[in-house]
Amino acid sequence: MLIMKFAPATVAAALLCAVVTLPGFSQSAKPASRGANQAQIAHGEYLVKGVAGCGDCHTPMNSKGQPIAGQWLDGARLDFKPIVQFPGWADASPKIAGLEGWSNEQAIHLLMTGIAPGGQRPRPPMPQYRMNHTDAAAVVAYLKSLK
Repeated sequence: MLIMKFAPATVAAALLCAVVTLPGFSQSAKPASRGANQAQIAHGEYLVKGVAGCGDCHTPMNSKGQPIAGQWLDGARLDFKPIVQFPGWADASPKIAGLEGWSNEQAIHLLMTGIAPGGQRPRPPMPQYRMNHTDAAAVVAYLKSLK
């Protein structure tokens, strides 16, 4: 096993060069706002579609159980119920495309704490998410992009 020793200044210089030459970074090593925003929206889309499965409840489905084109996250009647009676069970889901009536801060707070404005929790079957701020902000950026 070969172990090489480098002076701290050499390592720092190499890291600085790597960061400055990364795509999306200017010579001052600041992220390009357009690229960061698009990356955040893409991350939010991944979370909404691939992890949280928001479309399963918030998108109307056709008779074959497939999402209806042009109605992505427009809210839907829920065609499933728990086996036993469950207090507060929602029969429909709201439209979340565009997050009309929600500020970024309100929506991020809901996704981070499971508590909506006014202190209420989402009605089941909506999960009470506990996302970190980065993921919650990405989900909100994606949903707001769907206006």
